[in-house]
Amino acid sequence: MKTLTFTLLALLAFAGNSVLCRLALGEQAIDATSFTAIRLLSGIFILVILWAITARQPAETKGSWKAAGYLFVYAIAFSFAYLSLDTGTGALVLFGAVQITMITASLVNGNRLQPLEWCGALLAFGGFVYLVLPNVTTPSIIGFCLMAAAGIAWAFYTLAGKGSNNPLADTTFNFLRTLPLVLLLGVVIIWLGGNASIKGVMLALLSGGITSGIGYAIWYQALRDLSALQAAVVQLLVPVIAAGGGVVFSDEQISLRLVLAGALVLGGILMVIMAKRR
Repeated sequence: MKTLTFTLLALLAFAGNSVLCRLALGEQAIDATSFTAIRLLSGIFILVILWAITARQPAETKGSWKAAGYLFVYAIAFSFAYLSLDTGTGALVLFGAVQITMITASLVNGNRLQPLEWCGALLAFGGFVYLVLPNVTTPSIIGFCLMAAAGIAWAFYTLAGKGSNNPLADTTFNFLRTLPLVLLLGVVIIWLGGNASIKGVMLALLSGGITSGIGYAIWYQALRDLSALQAAVVQLLVPVIAAGGGVVFSDEQISLRLVLAGALVLGGILMVIMAKRR
């Protein structure tokens, strides 16, 4: 139940982050460079405060430069990819890259997947594709490459958290290590000029401090008891949760496609979990 709770909280944060990014970048309330810089800075600010308040002793682990690099590549590539991709296409490329990367990494590390795991992963991915298919358009080459890079970087950032003994400390120091690159982004903003409205800045602050900073720490906590395949497959629930949020908060209609897609994704995840238990 503890792992389930952390996983659901992390997925809710991911879905909320997707909505915040879409509102900020899709509606051009802020430029991609400024959004990324503010997002990471606010994540650093919130995480340092939380870690300082809750730390009872010096952390045994403090993240890594490699994980920080993955985090920064994901954040910057994701922001710029959103400028040329619609939501459905972006989600398909992002989560497709995450699934392929994490499953490939699992196989390379010698983890043989059972037939039931393969079936569950394919079923969940099929449900996800069925959900986003009506909104998929032919992507631009640049947008496709950027979003694929974001998905690959996020997959490796997730895998880096598998062995985390102190998720909050590791996430905090991963964010802190992005600071030199964030300062470089600040120089670029000053040089080229930024375009940030108050709405865009507020959305970036919420994205960085709450749905990214706290959300990623919770995700690292959940990863301690998830296999690489389980971690990959459960993330396919994010678009389903986001679509469900549209029904609850935006008075959108519950469609048959959403119900069927949700059932397929949940069924696939259940198959993966049951296969691992067997």
